[in-house]
Amino acid sequence: MSALHMVGSDLDHFACPRCGATDRDRHLHLYLHRSGLAKTLEGKRILHFAPEKRLVPWLGSFGPAEHVLADLCPQNDIVRKIDIEAIPFEDGYFDWVIANHVLEHVSSLERATREIARVLSPSGTALLQTPWCKGLAHTIEDPAVISPEARLQLYGQDDHARLFGRDVYERLSGNTLRYEPVTHAALLADVDPQRYGVNPDEDLMLFRH
Repeated sequence: MSALHMVGSDLDHFACPRCGATDRDRHLHLYLHRSGLAKTLEGKRILHFAPEKRLVPWLGSFGPAEHVLADLCPQNDIVRKIDIEAIPFEDGYFDWVIANHVLEHVSSLERATREIARVLSPSGTALLQTPWCKGLAHTIEDPAVISPEARLQLYGQDDHARLFGRDVYERLSGNTLRYEPVTHAALLADVDPQRYGVNPDEDLMLFRH
């Protein structure tokens, strides 16, 4: 993964020793705060996959009308069992869909992105962070690779179903949503990535209709 210039979780600076927040938690918090997007959550409907323990209370403090916490394998009663490939809500129901480091795990990326686009309102925003490699021109994905050992070798993690390359935005948009990435340099130029333990190569990955 180092040789392929992975942009994603940094295992050397992963969890905060004080509160346990991961590098992707910290980066997303910084992005949403600095961009002002967090304040726009008031009165909105949010569908939040794999909800982060450290981010959920903070996002809830902005007063969303509905904050649906979703996971394929919920760990507690406040998280609903929802398959991102078959979301049980009507078309255009949500103003926000958040899936932070989720889409590298799903069985069918096409079904998942189609469902996200379907339940997203015409003026809504999908936040779809995912790890990807600068050193790959195209995403690697092989349905024959199913064992944890083989996935570890090919994708760098035993529960990943693909390794995104530089075509990551095209793959995540699903030819339905338009991608509007925001770079760390554009929004967080004064934030020292070493101090905060974040990867300055990771964009804020936004998608809209």
